[in-house]
Amino acid sequence: MKLVTRSALALLSLATSVTLALAAPNTWKIDPVHTEASFQVRHFFTQVKGVFHDIDGTIVFDEGDPSAIKVDASVKVASVDTGNPKRDGHLQTADFFLAEKFPTLTLKSTKVTPAGKNKYKVTADLTMRGVTKPVTFDAEFLGSGDIAMDGQTRFTKAGFSATATVNRKDFGINWNKTLDNGGAVLDDKVTIVLNVEADKVEPAKAEATTSSR
Repeated sequence: MKLVTRSALALLSLATSVTLALAAPNTWKIDPVHTEASFQVRHFFTQVKGVFHDIDGTIVFDEGDPSAIKVDASVKVASVDTGNPKRDGHLQTADFFLAEKFPTLTLKSTKVTPAGKNKYKVTADLTMRGVTKPVTFDAEFLGSGDIAMDGQTRFTKAGFSATATVNRKDFGINWNKTLDNGGAVLDDKVTIVLNVEADKVEPAKAEATTSSR
């Protein structure tokens, strides 16, 4: 009887250890080359898209405890690209991002709740043009795994996506022009779309990265 009890306890201890190991949070560093931080806004009768190429940040992800998930990211306003250099230059001015005074947009999560399998509601503080407002993203964990090439594991990758809609006027971006028919050139609502590829950070490096932010 004692042998059975000890064996059961040993198995329980092992299972608990494995569960804790699987549930442990991992830190992922955003890969800017394979990540798209974009926005869309209606211009006249269609959607115009812009992308920020200079993006940095980390995601602490824990499948077992959504409340432990943390997002800390930023983009440089100067890296905005709408496919039109003249328009990109206009976005840098006081009519829009006022890049000279506020060169960076930041996003820091404050609350994460589950919303289905691999799906989450991520509430974050978005700072744009010096104004910080809470924004809730519909986010999804797309998976993770080791990437092997030539018979060797080169790195571990993870994928995430998130979308949210904000009112640009909440951040002091008020520029617009009224059309003769009473309409406006730009809509007030802007859709933010994040498609993120990230690299796993080793525990020692992850601790150093977290403590430096």
